[in-house]
Amino acid sequence: MKKLNKIDSVCWDIYRELYKHSTPAADFDKLVEEASINERGQKVIDFMAYEISVDEMDAIIESELNKHKFTKLDRQIVRNTIYFGCSPKSNYA
Repeated sequence: MKKLNKIDSVCWDIYRELYKHSTPAADFDKLVEEASINERGQKVIDFMAYEISVDEMDAIIESELNKHKFTKLDRQIVRNTIYFGCSPKSNYA
């Protein structure tokens, strides 16, 4: 359970950085706080309204991962969570 909490914490840190560097820039914590709730009780964030370059997104993810001692598997779990989660849409600009 402790490891999962650390992974979740790192993912939240990455989301904060991604949205801070997206266009338009946003405060991820505020987006979550003000998010509407869907019929399944989940918070809905309009992540497609924000955009970040693939290179910048990858650099942010790797920078955050390098701050922690994760196994190769845990690093991939974090990447997958970010890529398939509510990160801003990415472009190849």
